[in-house]
Amino acid sequence: MTSSLADPRPRLSFEPVVNTPPVYLDNQSTTPVDPRVLEAMLPYFTEHFGNPHSTSHAYGRVAAEAIERARGEIAALIQAGPREIVFTSGATEANNLAIKGAAHFARAHPENGQVRDHIVALQTEHKCVLESCQELEREGFTVTYLPVEPDGLASLAALEGALSERTLLVSVMAAHNEIGVIQPLAEIGALCRSKGVLFHTDAAQAFGKIPLDVGAMKIDLLSISGHKIYGPKGIGALYIRRRPRVRLLPLIDGGGQERGLRSGTLPTPLCVGLGRAAAIAGAEMAEEAKRLRRLRDTLLRNLARRVPGLCVNGDVEQRLPGSLNLSFPEIPALTLIEAVPSIAISTGSACTSASVEPSYVLRALGLPDTLANASIRIGLGRFTTAAEVDFAADALAAAANRLTRQEDIPT
Repeated sequence: MTSSLADPRPRLSFEPVVNTPPVYLDNQSTTPVDPRVLEAMLPYFTEHFGNPHSTSHAYGRVAAEAIERARGEIAALIQAGPREIVFTSGATEANNLAIKGAAHFARAHPENGQVRDHIVALQTEHKCVLESCQELEREGFTVTYLPVEPDGLASLAALEGALSERTLLVSVMAAHNEIGVIQPLAEIGALCRSKGVLFHTDAAQAFGKIPLDVGAMKIDLLSISGHKIYGPKGIGALYIRRRPRVRLLPLIDGGGQERGLRSGTLPTPLCVGLGRAAAIAGAEMAEEAKRLRRLRDTLLRNLARRVPGLCVNGDVEQRLPGSLNLSFPEIPALTLIEAVPSIAISTGSACTSASVEPSYVLRALGLPDTLANASIRIGLGRFTTAAEVDFAADALAAAANRLTRQEDIPT
């Protein structure tokens, strides 16, 4: 393997036959590590194993330098400065640090005797954002959970109406993990900045897939995760704006690493992997998006002409290139998934996929439980091939039509 960004994308190819793995179409849940990312990581497990915080000797300095390069690669993808990137264990920790850290700092340092103790989040946010807000409510903060439009997008008028002099922070997911819709970040950022309110976005699904510019979009805090962009699991980062400075209180006490905001020894191989994944995404994002959009549109066309009543959940145009959330009327999602074991798909967020309740996200879009229970998430990715998309369309259409012809569909 070579480490050049110009290398052709590696392909994970297999024919969907008996005793082979299913076609993987759940890339919004997680992605395989790109071989180029793995290659960059490997030396830091063995040859360059030093503690990056032990800079009194060469082993530590080599590791520290690798982490700073990775920090720069991550920052470049969102038009930020390297010192604005704080490494975390993933987007869940980054979201917790952003929301709780900002709230706790505001309570400890009131402005002119006035504590900003109000937070606004969409009803469709990731569970870790919603549960962070609920924890703050138990601590005495107030939270407004805004509904979304039927297409899954935020209403700017409703958001503006929810803001008050006590509002500290607004949290809106950049691109949705379940329905794939992309929120109007620049407009939300401009509104928040005009009101002196912090704007946090969970960008785990958007980072590396769509262009992000924290300055132009007036984003103050932005969370990312490595395993959504063909990097390793267990690593993420939080962008924290430096000018004007956003102040947070840490969640973890310890040795004061990451400028005191996130104590703990940094995992050099994982940081390097996230940096390399960001660099690859930056170099290939535009072409990859075009290819995924073509595959997505082909899949949707093939399914729509063969499955009567098929519905797309969320805005059809304002969505991630490889994302689809589809309702197959009268067929429970788990029944359909069980009928196509040759395809790896899911009902929604991996964090709540064990739940038998209809998706709270789809309910927030106004879908009745019958449709919310009949919805599947399809996530195409870097290694998805046209042949796999055609196979998936055939398998899903055949299974749906077979199930609708049955007198009794299991529920």
